[in-house]
Amino acid sequence: MASSAALPVVDPLAFLAGSWSTRRHLLDRSSGTEGIFTGITTFTPDDDGLRWDEEGTMSWPSFQGPASRSYRVTAQGTTMAIHFPDGRLLCRLDLRSGRAHDEHWCSPDTYLVDFRVPSFGTVEYSWDVTGPAKDHLLTTTLTRQD
Repeated sequence: MASSAALPVVDPLAFLAGSWSTRRHLLDRSSGTEGIFTGITTFTPDDDGLRWDEEGTMSWPSFQGPASRSYRVTAQGTTMAIHFPDGRLLCRLDLRSGRAHDEHWCSPDTYLVDFRVPSFGTVEYSWDVTGPAKDHLLTTTLTRQD
C-alpha cells in the first residue's frame, strides 16, 4: 500500500458512514497458514461518533463459520480514534492525507496499522502483528455498498 495515491478525508465520520463489503486476507507468517474473512462492515451514527460493526464468515484451517466484531469511532477534525467496545483505545488515524499509520501494543505483541483511502468507494488497511505470540498480516479491503 505504500506507493499508491490516497484521497484526503476531512470528515472521517461522514466518509465512513454506511455499509461496506469486507474482504480480509489472513496470513500466519510463522506457519504459512492462510485464511479469508468476507462480510459486511457497517458504520452507524451513534451519539458523537460511529458504531463499527463487522459481520461475516471466516475460513481458517482451525475455524470455519460466522465471525463478528465491533468498535466505536470518534473524530476530532481529520483524526479518528477507534476504541474497543470497553472503551480502550485501539488506534488514532489522521486521514487528512488519505493515509495514516499507528501502533497498538497488546501484550505481548505489537500491532502496526496502515490505513489508506484510495478512492471514495474503497478503504484499505492492514494490521502487521509481530511478537512472541503472533506473526500475522491481516489485509482488509472495504468497498462502499451505498
